[in-house]
Amino acid sequence: MKHPLLSLCSRRLALTLAAAASLAAVTPMAHAQAGYPNKPIRMIVPLGAGSAVDVAARLLAQKMSENMGQSIVVENITGAAGLIGADRLAKAAPDGYTIGGFNDSVLTMVPNLNPNTPFNPVTDFAHISQVATIEFSVAVATNSPYKTTADLVRAAKAAPGRITYASGGNGSPQHLGGALFASHTGIDIKHVPYRSASNAAQDVAAGQVDVTFQGIATVAALAKAGKMRLIGVMTDARHPEYPDSPTLKEQGIQGFEYSTWFALTAPKGTPSEITTRLHREVVKALADPSIKERYAALGLRSNGTTPQQVTALVSSQLARYGKAIADNGIKGE
Repeated sequence: MKHPLLSLCSRRLALTLAAAASLAAVTPMAHAQAGYPNKPIRMIVPLGAGSAVDVAARLLAQKMSENMGQSIVVENITGAAGLIGADRLAKAAPDGYTIGGFNDSVLTMVPNLNPNTPFNPVTDFAHISQVATIEFSVAVATNSPYKTTADLVRAAKAAPGRITYASGGNGSPQHLGGALFASHTGIDIKHVPYRSASNAAQDVAAGQVDVTFQGIATVAALAKAGKMRLIGVMTDARHPEYPDSPTLKEQGIQGFEYSTWFALTAPKGTPSEITTRLHREVVKALADPSIKERYAALGLRSNGTTPQQVTALVSSQLARYGKAIADNGIKGE
């Protein structure tokens, strides 16, 4: 007969082992969630430094870092109009320590141009929040002969195919904006793709290419340095920082406006606790008066939508731009 004390010890041992097994079953991911974030976060921006999205992402990352007490490091991974960086995020560990600052192009435009896009923009990411709308402009070098957008259109009609426009790559927002503008105004202008939007803007400023259709944030520094002129803004009203730049409508180009947007996203499978926390931090950062002021000065309108709203927007614009690309015969690489 087993001694009662031995039986008691056996039961206690069994309980201890069971508790240990339960603790062992708690995954490292769960531990990470409990203390998130406990190490630096990497934010992949699939565009060049100095682009509108890069500028917006760095401002957001700085404010979120301050609020969260943990650094968020922006890493530019360029190439293939953003596909390389986006694919890197899609394949990253879904632990909240690799996130992405994406423009709408890589999620809604490029996939329509590249049948070999290695990810599904709707289902392969855990979208967090739309951050900002990026207002666009028509920009030329300071010494350009085109003083207005109307001048540009007249010159293009007089010499089809002679005027060149620079973009951040095939399928980039600048490419699509220029192609849609050309289609709307009935002109023929030649597309010159670059590796990044900022590189495109610099070559336009240097007179290597005639014009670019760019986010105001990308060309702001060059314009303020006197190297570029904004001959038109592609919004419904003049921009407060560039009051001398008329809207397209004011120049006789009716029914055409163009802007893009920037969103924060994460790999598919990122725990909802983490995406919820990140969404909360985005909204908090965007509510800061200093961020609002700096975004506005750059031609950015802050948003702060829910994850569900971002996913719905990606889905709807994927279809919308697919139709626009097909209707206008826009080709990718």
